[in-house]
Amino acid sequence: MTLLGLREAYDTQVRHSAQAEGTGVVVESSSRIVRWVAADGGDWSGITWSHLDASNADDEVAAQVAFFLARGQCFEWKLYDYDRPSDLAARLLAAGFAAEDEETLMIAEVSAVSTEVRLPDGVGLVAVTDEEGVNLLIDVHERVFGNDQSQLRRSLAAQLGPAATVAMVVAIAGDEPVCSGRVEFHPGRDFASLWGGGTLPVWRQKGIYRALVAYRAQLAAARGYRYLQVDASSQSKPILEHLGFVSIASTTPYIWCPPVEP
Repeated sequence: MTLLGLREAYDTQVRHSAQAEGTGVVVESSSRIVRWVAADGGDWSGITWSHLDASNADDEVAAQVAFFLARGQCFEWKLYDYDRPSDLAARLLAAGFAAEDEETLMIAEVSAVSTEVRLPDGVGLVAVTDEEGVNLLIDVHERVFGNDQSQLRRSLAAQLGPAATVAMVVAIAGDEPVCSGRVEFHPGRDFASLWGGGTLPVWRQKGIYRALVAYRAQLAAARGYRYLQVDASSQSKPILEHLGFVSIASTTPYIWCPPVEP
């Protein structure tokens, strides 16, 4: 499939999907917007897809801000570099959004990604099957990314069970978790998505991140998925390119939060 074909398939199956996978999340779609709304405010809310132009973009942005303001919730507008209008980023900033770090949407065919797990001596992989495992995974996330992950902790713990559409793994050195990640399996789609993969600084450049990619590629292959997708940071992008992933687009999270009362 061409890069344009991959992008179109991703838009149709993932961004434009109205199928909720988080707990307590309602997905609402229209001809202009796909909106994810956390029912209790404790999960992720945001805009995953938009179809706008210069004549209606400002009104739609204002409508979404008003919607989440009434709920007292922060939300994310996930903007891709091919979204229209071309100045949508500037319109979001003007509406009070704040841009976070740019990432790269990368996709690989599962069959082209090595599933051979190679780990340095003394490091093993442990599949997460209970809340204790979720706590280990989140412990790594918080130490690597430097922010509170309690919301993700609750969401992942709620998804544990035999029918789970997410699989999680932690790399352990001795009794210390040093790297962790998850793969989400989207029913009825060709794409499985990789998240996390953060590694403690002292354990980087030892092949652990690559081992987690291989491990999760095994799981995706076993379930019959055709593609792996990841929103790659600048650190993980060169590793993923070496593993056969290709860049499809750049993407930037724009965050809006209700103003704080004095």
